[in-house]
Amino acid sequence: MSLPQRVDRVISLAPNLTEIVFAVGAGDRLVGRTTYCDYPAEAKSVAQIGDTLQPSLERVISLKPQLVLISTASQLEVFTQQLQSQNIAVFVTDPHDLDGVFRSIDQIGLILGHEEQAKLLVQKLRERANRVEDAVKQKPPVRVFYQLSAEPLYTAGHDAFVTDLIRRAGAVSVTADVPGAWPKYSNESALAAKPEAIILPTGGSMGTGNLTVTEALRRSPAVLEGRVYKINDDHLVRPGPRAVDGLEAMARALHPDAFKQ
Repeated sequence: MSLPQRVDRVISLAPNLTEIVFAVGAGDRLVGRTTYCDYPAEAKSVAQIGDTLQPSLERVISLKPQLVLISTASQLEVFTQQLQSQNIAVFVTDPHDLDGVFRSIDQIGLILGHEEQAKLLVQKLRERANRVEDAVKQKPPVRVFYQLSAEPLYTAGHDAFVTDLIRRAGAVSVTADVPGAWPKYSNESALAAKPEAIILPTGGSMGTGNLTVTEALRRSPAVLEGRVYKINDDHLVRPGPRAVDGLEAMARALHPDAFKQ
């Protein structure tokens, strides 16, 4: 489905996509967002169309968008077909690494007529990411367990973009080879993993959730050595511009001596 020359009315069905729209300077084109789209602050004044998994088709249609931005992580295949049957264009992006995030920013910038601003943003983000990688490249990689949630225990698998962030931060995820993006993980496997550090994404949209290490890891080398790091979940779970903030926070936590001035 072809897009109009100028896209003036956009709906975002994922928080990371909402962040990208604002970051490339096209926030004034956003006419609809999900209840989870809470950043930047201006996004909160945009009309809501339901949550990420169950957006209201009627509400979306009533806002007359020319384009709906979708993350396939939301698994909205049927919804996408319904939108296309209403002649509403759909753009789907599902990054599995930081380069994929940068591509998404470039593509959305191009679609919304903010190509230069998107390119400049990506250039700055890439420079920051490169500085982190340069700082930690001589350090032995730390074996990390990423705890998405404790009960039940979920972690980051092969397809999660945060697995790439962990690698860039001078570490290796002990679950990097587990299929999928956010797999459920057994207590037995967690016990056997013996991570040297644990990342707890918490404190952002998650609030005070995920503050404590799952029971299976309480005797792990990471806990015994006090290497449990709490990092803003919005910077690690959302594949958008603030993922580089998450990369910097992880690298500084795992290799503090690499960043001493």
